[in-house]
Amino acid sequence: MDSKTDHLVRKLRLRHLELLVALSETATMRGASARLHLSQPAISKMLGEIESCFGARLFERSHQGIHANALGAGAVFHARAVLNQLERATEDVEAMQSGALAMLRIGAPSVTATVPAAVAALRRQMPGVSVQLREGRVQELIQRLLEGELDGVFGAITPELLAGDTARLLEPVVMLKDELCVLTANANKLHRRGRLRWADLQAAAWMVPPKETLVRQAFMTAFLDDGVTPPVPVIEAISSVTIGTLLRHDPSLVCAVRREHASDEIARGGVRRLNVTPKMPLPSFGLFFRRDGLQRSAAMLAFVDAVRQASVRRTASDER
Repeated sequence: MDSKTDHLVRKLRLRHLELLVALSETATMRGASARLHLSQPAISKMLGEIESCFGARLFERSHQGIHANALGAGAVFHARAVLNQLERATEDVEAMQSGALAMLRIGAPSVTATVPAAVAALRRQMPGVSVQLREGRVQELIQRLLEGELDGVFGAITPELLAGDTARLLEPVVMLKDELCVLTANANKLHRRGRLRWADLQAAAWMVPPKETLVRQAFMTAFLDDGVTPPVPVIEAISSVTIGTLLRHDPSLVCAVRREHASDEIARGGVRRLNVTPKMPLPSFGLFFRRDGLQRSAAMLAFVDAVRQASVRRTASDER
């Protein structure tokens, strides 16, 4: 620990960290005062102590309120992470007091065949592990990871994530390749035609996700690369529940999804994957961790191995 860090550890209290977060979220001294149940003079004094410890001005005051500058935003980010980690430590102790061997907090998309399989395998190997799954968009989950709310995030390793400001804070571990898949109900007659090209499906009744998604962009590229205009979808949907239900209720529909989604729907029954060429790759899936230099727990290492094994089994199944 260097001298500056040692100085911070000796001078800053958890209440100081709470104040940093409160000021960033309320944007007024009065709001922070009410949240922390302290007087405004006490809030001002504490902020002065914080800025003295860092040796820099962290917040700018104006008639509109108080706002973190660039230095303050960095301090707030780390303060929130420390407080979240402390909360996680409290939860871990409580869980272990109740008999849990360890606790994992994993973020993942709402549709994934790999993560449930990996969690089930982990539970067989380490029955005492407690797992909290948090579902959502990968960008939002990554933010929760960086703020210390999650231990890892399973998601697509997109160019945007790798090129963004947070890239240096993340350690992605590639687990499996992904590609665009085409699903239809078992009753759809297109299954009888064997191998198809994208151009063969131009007139089909397509269900696809919205334009801003990677799947939709890959869908359009597949048709353009095959020399035809991308079809206009008859349905736009992103909810996995909606997509699966519509596919099973309307056999005429053809749907473009990720392979992770396709594997999940096929396992539920009633739908099949069409053999469409050429293959259209999507960003690989993997696990994201904070690049903090800390050693991963035995439970997390076991989960990583379980994800890897589930990925191998899914790839082998898809190739049969």
